[in-house]
Amino acid sequence: MERPQKRRRVSPEESEASGSDVEGAVSQSSASKNSVSSSPSDNENETTHRLIVPATASRIKAKKSVTETTKIPLAIDDTLPASIQASLDSKSTFTDLGVDQWLATSLSHMAIKNPTRIQSGCIPEIIAGRDCIGGSRTGSGKTVAFAVPILQQWARDPSGIFAVILTPTRELALQIYEQIVAIGSRLGIKATLVTGGADMRAQALELARRPHLVVATPGRLAHHIETSGDDTVHGLRRVKFVVLDEADRLLAAGKGSMLPDVEICLGALPPSAKRQTCLFTATVTPEVRALKDMPRSPSKPPVFVCEVDIDSMAIPKTLTQTYQLVNIVHKEKYLHVLLLTPENEKKSTIIFCNRTSTANLLEYMLRLLDHRVTALHSGLQHEQRISNLARFRARAARILVATDVAARGLDIPDVGLVINYDLPRNPDDYIHRVGRTARAGRKGTSISLVGQRDVELVQAIEARVGKQMDQYDEGESVNIETRVVRDALNVVGDKKREAMLAIEEGKDVTGKRVRKMKSAKVA
Repeated sequence: MERPQKRRRVSPEESEASGSDVEGAVSQSSASKNSVSSSPSDNENETTHRLIVPATASRIKAKKSVTETTKIPLAIDDTLPASIQASLDSKSTFTDLGVDQWLATSLSHMAIKNPTRIQSGCIPEIIAGRDCIGGSRTGSGKTVAFAVPILQQWARDPSGIFAVILTPTRELALQIYEQIVAIGSRLGIKATLVTGGADMRAQALELARRPHLVVATPGRLAHHIETSGDDTVHGLRRVKFVVLDEADRLLAAGKGSMLPDVEICLGALPPSAKRQTCLFTATVTPEVRALKDMPRSPSKPPVFVCEVDIDSMAIPKTLTQTYQLVNIVHKEKYLHVLLLTPENEKKSTIIFCNRTSTANLLEYMLRLLDHRVTALHSGLQHEQRISNLARFRARAARILVATDVAARGLDIPDVGLVINYDLPRNPDDYIHRVGRTARAGRKGTSISLVGQRDVELVQAIEARVGKQMDQYDEGESVNIETRVVRDALNVVGDKKREAMLAIEEGKDVTGKRVRKMKSAKVA
């Protein structure tokens, strides 16, 4: 892919994805993802109360067999003359991995006492100075896997900007920032958060003070590099550690790609021979895997690759995957009924949509239907996104309506249900979405609303995860379709029209009219 002459700004939409190269070289091509396009219908002109469920075969069709992925975690460097198998003993301790006692104690105080398999595989090799590609399913502790080696090496030479961590979304950047600061609090690590939506001048001042660690989204850090002056970004030239978290997103090409921004960020850092680089992801794509074979300095050891529970194993065993056939004209009615079933009415729930406008409408409508709901999408101001996420984590809101900005990396405990209101076009995005539930061995359920045009999307998802979805069974004598006709058609239709009117009139979810800021000219 040719680098554009002018830097292309990244859309605020959370469909951001990007391409880059650990060694600073630009990828010349990008493998296209297996995705299926869909054309959801938004026809709201139907007035009939007759419900037509899409006709299907005995199920949504049998799927092709998927090659079984080994259940043994791979932590082998196949570029060395002799293969090295990393220790993945689940009974090991952090000190067994070579972690300093002060760090192990700090982790213990945070109730992190034994390393997960991705941590056992990666931490010793990163401490030893090797570049690393780590792949493991969501919720497996990837942040600790790179945070611990960074803090241990920084503690031995705590000067200047030691590490830069790049991640696709503001919320994930904030989560990483808070976790690293908590782990390193005993030694007073100074970290700064550089993301969109915050004050540029304050961030520039923080960067100029040479914090020990920078956690950033590529777009905002690249903007500082281009516009904030040499005094602000000079400290980046001595960085010793770089992490690309959710690397599959950061390395993906296509619409909304962050490639130009990632290139600018890496271009301001020392060359790869003078820094250590780590990539972590829940889905190890060909773009990510290919980086281990890039030309390297003779003085650097080969890239270490550790893959644990990836591909079809990326779906937690404790997750129940289901689908509900719906008439797309009455999709929101099905959603309302599903949220009120006895099985689901008390569960902490995330509803995923493909578009910001859909998420916005659902939040308004569900609030009018007396659901405790909040939202997370790129149409919200930065402060509102952080506040809404905090409300959901604190259970002040039971339901979070979100786009894929919430699908990646965010640690939201005790989510019992994920609903795909819109099916994602990319099967890997489905894995990230449903991975918000059934974390750390807990049980969880996903329900995907499937219309007539979604069958191919379902087939692509099932082929990717290697398992069929089951048809949702509410376990009641009255089925979902009957309840939609009996209880939801009129009331939900009325509240949807009320929500649409409120949005059109510029009112917020509480019904208050939003004042638009006008730029005033000073005479």
